[in-house]
Amino acid sequence: MKKTLARWLVDVWYKDPFIGVFLMPLGFLFSDIVKFRKFLYRFGLLKTHTLPVPVIVIGNITVGGTGKTPLLIWLAQLLKEQGFKPGIISRGYGGQAEHWPQWVEQNSTAAQVGDEALLIARQTACPMAVGPLRVEAARLLLRHADCDVILSDDGLQHYALNRDIEIAVIDGERRFGNSYCLPAGPLREPIERLQSVDLIVVNGEKSEDNEYTMHMTGTIAINLLTGQHKPLLEFKALRCHALAGIGNPERFFKLLEMAGLTCQTHSFPDHYKFQAADISFPRFNQEMPEPVFMTEKDAVKCMAFADSAHWYVPVTANLETGFSGQLLAMLNGLDNLTHKSS
Repeated sequence: MKKTLARWLVDVWYKDPFIGVFLMPLGFLFSDIVKFRKFLYRFGLLKTHTLPVPVIVIGNITVGGTGKTPLLIWLAQLLKEQGFKPGIISRGYGGQAEHWPQWVEQNSTAAQVGDEALLIARQTACPMAVGPLRVEAARLLLRHADCDVILSDDGLQHYALNRDIEIAVIDGERRFGNSYCLPAGPLREPIERLQSVDLIVVNGEKSEDNEYTMHMTGTIAINLLTGQHKPLLEFKALRCHALAGIGNPERFFKLLEMAGLTCQTHSFPDHYKFQAADISFPRFNQEMPEPVFMTEKDAVKCMAFADSAHWYVPVTANLETGFSGQLLAMLNGLDNLTHKSS
């Protein structure tokens, strides 16, 4: 049911030019609520908390995946290379811990802290805390780790946490769909919200001069059971399956297609909780089963029941020249920064 509803909404937001129009009154109501909530924070009627270290928020104004996670991983690596000590906070979406906030360990589970949080912690090796209240997650982080800058994953609308730099990520292919707010369209906030962010990154080709392009590359597959690495090119002649439970599954499928693979594709809702039956497909050759490819974000939830047929494809973000310099200039100009990069 959830899978069917998610697909229907995506079709309405990005393909159907008519149904969204009928939902427009609800979209306008949602937009007014968003603006009123922001008004309450701006005038102090709702409290905003300021941390003793700079906060960089990476988020978006649309529902679904835009590429925030690969960008955040890239940013964490950049900051570490510049001598900073970044810590990371996130909501921990999909996590079902009994108490919040939660510290994210390398051996944490996706069921406990969420799939994206687990992926980020493993990829960056940065201290990380998650919780629905990001202020509390940040305080836990600062109590237990030596951080001089905090990266907040998907916190653009979390106004309870004051931020020093805002980075908005846009899906270059789908952009803003029908440009309506929820539920008529995919927008969490009106498009004019982008006028107040500091940097805009487009996952794909940019269309505005103030945007920076980001492209994803992925050329190898890693076996979930054995850890074996193989170039995607070695799978070109094989029949295979591809599955994705992310915001925009088509982006992952196109990556495999560009590598020369011909896959039968299977889309699932974002943050889908996979079961063994979801990643098992009829086998025509028992001795050499058809490979099944998935994203790294999905793989962290499938490790317990994967077999030798299952592979994940890690992706790496590549940012337009000039983005890192602009970001570091902003960061080094902050008064609450204790460390200045060279």
